[in-house]
This record gives sequence, C-alpha cells and structure tokens, in this order.
Amino acid sequence: MHRLIAAALAAASCATIAQAQTAPPVEAGATLSLDQALSMAGATSPTLDAAEADIRAAQAARTVAGLRPNPGITVEAENVAGSGPYRGVESLETTTSLALPIELGGKRSARIGVADARSQRVAIQAAITQADLRLSVIQAYAEAAAAQQRVTTARDQARIAAEGLRAAQVRVQAGRASPIEVQRADVARINADAEVERTQRLVEVARYSLSRIIGQPVAGNLDTGWFANVRAAYGPMQEIESAGTLAMAAAEADLAIADAGVRLARAQRVPDLTVGAGARYMRDTGDTAALFSISIPLPLFNNGRAAVAQASSERLRAEAQQRVTAIEVDQAIARAQAEAANAATTAATASGPALQAADEAARIARIGYREGKFGQLELLDAERTLSETRRAAIDALLNYHSAQAQLERLTVRAPDLQGN
Repeated sequence: MHRLIAAALAAASCATIAQAQTAPPVEAGATLSLDQALSMAGATSPTLDAAEADIRAAQAARTVAGLRPNPGITVEAENVAGSGPYRGVESLETTTSLALPIELGGKRSARIGVADARSQRVAIQAAITQADLRLSVIQAYAEAAAAQQRVTTARDQARIAAEGLRAAQVRVQAGRASPIEVQRADVARINADAEVERTQRLVEVARYSLSRIIGQPVAGNLDTGWFANVRAAYGPMQEIESAGTLAMAAAEADLAIADAGVRLARAQRVPDLTVGAGARYMRDTGDTAALFSISIPLPLFNNGRAAVAQASSERLRAEAQQRVTAIEVDQAIARAQAEAANAATTAATASGPALQAADEAARIARIGYREGKFGQLELLDAERTLSETRRAAIDALLNYHSAQAQLERLTVRAPDLQGN
C-alpha cells in the first residue's frame, strides 16, 4: 500500500515540477502564456516544496510505524559493597539477561494502518496544494492581463481625447464653436492622460504579483487572446458530481485516519509481553545458572477504555464532517457553475454587442462633431460611454476567468491512491 501511495504522491505533486524544470525559459520580450506561467510556478513555488517535505515525512512515519520494539540488555551485580562477608566482591553474583518485548493484539499492523491512512491524507493535501497554486496563478495571470488591457484602453482614450482637443481648436479657430469647447476638450485630455498613469501603476503591481508567484520577472506581454476568449454557457446546469473531488477525498481520508485510530486504540488494550533470558554467575562456587523471565503489565489504572472512547468519538466527528463536506461541496459547485455561466454571458455581451454599439456611437459622434452636425456634449457623452463600456468589458472578462478558475478548482479530481 505505501508503495502505491508514494507513486501517487509523486504523480500528484511532482509532475508539474518536472515539467517546469525541463521547460525552456521565456525569451525577453516574448509573450508569456498561461501554460508557461503555470510551469514556472511549479518549479519555484515554496508551497510545493512544503508538500514534498510532508510526503517525505509521511513515508518516514510509515517506516517508523512498522518497526518492532527494541530488545534490552540488563546487567545486575548483587552482594557487593556490603558488610561482613559481603564486603568487596568476594560474594559477587552477576546476572546478564536479554529482554524482548512482544507486541500482542495487532498493534504493529494497527500502527501501519494509521500511517498508511495519514500518508493518503498527505497525498490528497499535496494535490490540494497543487490545485490551489494553479488557481492562484490563473487569477494572478488574469489580473495582469486585465491590467494590460486597461492600460491599452486608457492610452487609446488618451489618443482620442487629444484628437478631440485638436478638433475643438479647429472649430474655434474657424469661428464655428465657443472657446469653452477647447477648455472642455483640454479637461478631457488631462483626465485621460492621468488615467493612463493610474492604469500603468496598476499594471506594474499586477505584473509584480504574477512574477512573485512564477519566480521570474514578467518582461513581455501576456496572452490577450486567452484573456478575450469566452466559452459561452448554454442550457441547464450540469450534473453536480462532488464524489471524487479533492474536498471529498480529504474528508474521506480524515475518516480513514479516524477508523485506523479506533483499531489502534483497541489493539493497545491488549497487554504486551516481555520475555527475558540470561545467565547468573556465582563467584563463590564459580557456577553459572540460566535465568528466564516473563513480564505482563496489569491494566489496573489504565485499561484503554478511555482511549477507545476518544478514538470512537473522533471517528463519529469525522463521519459527520464528511456529510457536512458533501453538502458544502455540492452547494459550492452549484454556485460556481451559476457564477461561471453568468460571467460568461456578461463577458460575451459586454465585449461583443455592447462594445460594438458603443464604439459605433462614438465613431459617428466624432464624424458629426468634426462636420458640425453634433455638439461637443454629445461627443463627450459618447466617448465617456465608450470608455465605460470598455472598462466594463475588461472587468467582465476578468470575472469570467476568475469564476472559471474557481469552478475548475472545486471540480478537480483527486489522485487515485489505490492503483485502480
């Protein structure tokens, strides 16, 4: 069993690291994809290092659980340093014996069972750590990609505001508009330039956060194609299958540990034996005699019933927690499915028809303003609507990727530790 567990641990927690260590580094200025970011994070994440340490500790604990009690050697000296004929060592009698503890009641197999159950729990925790790391990378990557899109949008709006200022100056110089339109356009340009500075700082923060997770500076651009890709969700909610998820596997592993703890507590109620054999040397006669002993503890004060009761209560708690986890996982998956579907609908609408309509309205307003058909207020309102729609589209895409990552994290399957 422990070999299967060790193999599953290696598959669950080390595959990403091995892939990352063999992946070529990203060239300076090249686009950093999400897959590359995930590989880099797997190679440098301290959480995976901690999970590997837990794996090694669990394997060592299993080895310790299978060890038998050590024998003991006892050397006794009698009839020495006394008075009368027992002064000195003339009447010395020495006894040398070997004591061997014998475990009864299946204690060793019960200990191994507890160690195996804990090893399985460590394997599940390693998979949870890997899934949490993947979620963190995806969220950080999406945040950085959204920030990159925001600064692109802000720069485009600043360019449009500058063009609006030039158009206003032309209209004023031609005597077709009031000089106040130049002031309004200048205010819009100043605000747009300030927005570029603010979004640029947010880009730096988001890219720094991503670089800390993946362990390398983010020098190039991010994959905007991935960020803009939305898988539309249609039809009713999918069937919820909480069985086999990481959360349920962890609850089941906790219950298995509790079951093994009950078996160990019952096994420990059986008293152990200590058998001994030795030799006694009588100095007076120079004779040697064999010595045999057996020792059995008397369970007068601690008969193990309290330990069994404690282990049984812990098992009941683990069983109840398993039922609670099943309910919570079902609810969480249902909410995540709804949030992901709603986010997909919002993102598809905001980055599709709504954005196209706002862009067309702003285009018409610019042409009409230059030709004197529309006033400046109509132009500024159309530009403001376009800017807000672009930001809303970016926010919707970010929410979509975050919701999809959360749903993926909740439904990721646990590793198979039984070799089936």
